[in-house]
Amino acid sequence: MAPRTRKSAASSSPATDTNGDAPPSLPPQDDTGAVVDVDALLAPAPGEEREEVKVNNASATDMKHACDDALKRYLSRPDLFKQIHTHTDVRLALGWLSVLVAGATGLYGWRVPFEQSKPGVWAGVIVYIILTVAQTLYAYFVEGDIVFVGKRKTFDKRIVTERITVTSRTTPSTPTSPPGYSLGLAYVRSAAGGKTLLGKGRAEEARPYTDFFDERGVMDQVRLERWIASIVSRVMDGKAQ
Repeated sequence: MAPRTRKSAASSSPATDTNGDAPPSLPPQDDTGAVVDVDALLAPAPGEEREEVKVNNASATDMKHACDDALKRYLSRPDLFKQIHTHTDVRLALGWLSVLVAGATGLYGWRVPFEQSKPGVWAGVIVYIILTVAQTLYAYFVEGDIVFVGKRKTFDKRIVTERITVTSRTTPSTPTSPPGYSLGLAYVRSAAGGKTLLGKGRAEEARPYTDFFDERGVMDQVRLERWIASIVSRVMDGKAQ
């Protein structure tokens, strides 16, 4: 997989050949000298076999979940980003810990006489509550609306790391517009283990769900991917802030 580069401005005074014509402009390069067509990299795979995605188009929640799943499948393609599951892992770890604590507390209360087991049972209940509250707070304040975190590394004279974070939400309907799918993207490109910032960008855009679902609730996956690609391309090229 070739490394992606940001587009740079063309030279303000191009050289001319012996016939007086300017030579063709060079493809965009960054300071590593690598050349990549970002739009081609992000383009949906032509002729790709896709399973039909059909949801209840009267439910904005169902449509959002379907769009989130399609976004994850698209951005986690082998030639794009490797998905990072940190948020999911943390929530699962807290959930399983609370289940284990509840089970151990119940078993202890069953095996030990009631009066003798009171301190241990109370301790187990308190720990269970703490873990459950921690899981809820983490999902609300830390994970929030994040649906995808991805990273990829490329190499051309040095290791370049790209990280993208995507949030999504449903925009409410109004008397004049249907509910919509809103995406927020944050992109960082760095080198030297994150010590050298090469570029960053942010973008936010929304489209109505009717752009991606027909009257039967069938998703137009290619159209959704093209829209996602257009936003990601702008962010990666530094055209969005």
